[in-house]
Amino acid sequence: MAMRIPSRSLALIWSHHAASLESVTTNLPMPSTADVLIIGGGVHGASLAFHLAQRRVKAIVLEKSFVGSAATGRSSGLVRMHYDTEASSRLAWLSFQYFRNWREMVGGECGFTRTGFLQLVDAGLEEALKVNTAMQQSIGIATLLVTADDVRRLAPSFVTDDFALAAYEPESGYAMPADTANALMTAARERGARLVQGCEVTAIHTRSGKVTGVNSTQGDFSAPVIVNAAGAWANRINSLAGVEDVPLTTWRHDTLFVVRPPEIGPAHPTVIDYANDMYFRPEGNLTLVGLEDGNPLGDSPDGSTEHALPGFIERAIDRICRRIPAMEKGHLQSTHGGYDGISPDQNPVLGAAGPDGFYLDCGHSGTGFKTAPAIGLCMAELIVDGAARTVDISSYAPGRFAEGKLIQGNYDNIWH
Repeated sequence: MAMRIPSRSLALIWSHHAASLESVTTNLPMPSTADVLIIGGGVHGASLAFHLAQRRVKAIVLEKSFVGSAATGRSSGLVRMHYDTEASSRLAWLSFQYFRNWREMVGGECGFTRTGFLQLVDAGLEEALKVNTAMQQSIGIATLLVTADDVRRLAPSFVTDDFALAAYEPESGYAMPADTANALMTAARERGARLVQGCEVTAIHTRSGKVTGVNSTQGDFSAPVIVNAAGAWANRINSLAGVEDVPLTTWRHDTLFVVRPPEIGPAHPTVIDYANDMYFRPEGNLTLVGLEDGNPLGDSPDGSTEHALPGFIERAIDRICRRIPAMEKGHLQSTHGGYDGISPDQNPVLGAAGPDGFYLDCGHSGTGFKTAPAIGLCMAELIVDGAARTVDISSYAPGRFAEGKLIQGNYDNIWH
């Protein structure tokens, strides 16, 4: 949902980046013409490249830095299926099949860890919780309603006197976003996709109302299809294509890691805590915490993300100690910031827009990591076949904003 630098060493990531970049730049000359150009090498660009390559569609991914360097690398990596719309739940359910069968379906490692997932809501949202849970059960998702007493047995360190019901997904948990994106990109390249890193797109060309290619800091590339998967920079790419009627902006999001005191135990469930506008999950002896309020909109995605904004640490520590009082004995390990693209209804923007051949796969609003495998599949179907058949993604079409058809879920909040 939120964004963070993975806990593993950044040196490892940069080492992988350097090796990948060298492999791209030393094996020249390389073809500059493809069937599809994908702008952005985050988890969504990598997923689309993988699914296109499975269908033997030649794709080139143009990434201005390195794979997973922006929103993906800062993602908290939650893998859960509790959404308040059926389409999003279906995408998360399909993606879950990838995460739990990653080696067989993709190859490599995604770091999926099963912790169980709890959706906590206050009394005013219990009916919506029941409706959502029933909808997800009808899809086939392993989820059930549990009581506060059940939660206390699952997580004895949690305060449970401020809610009566919760939704529980025993099979859910989290994965490692950088590993996920790199595994998808590696699998795509093994099947014929090309990755160009350190490549910033500076212009998009059209002829007779159709896209033809791009200019970039690493030369010109040509294709009849261009996909904007640029995350927090998606609005800039849209402007290059003359797409001005899709209202995207940026969303700043901070997270921190707390070292858990021993009395909490070796782990705890992954949780979205609606009452406290917070989510948290374990990772080793650490607990990641993110907040869903006080996150600035509209800032430049080029801003510094090395540290959280002033005041975040105090608010986050206060919230996690409300739910887990024993966390007061823990201590802060690190904080990070990040940016993602966000849409007015906090749902992704998927589909054709502007000149013929230009597609959007952006606006994921902080929740796109867990649905990326399925969205890549559906976008590949849309581009190649003319419609997504595995999951209907038509409700996410870019034209919904101009038509006033914003997506509404059962929760009137950011938990989309």
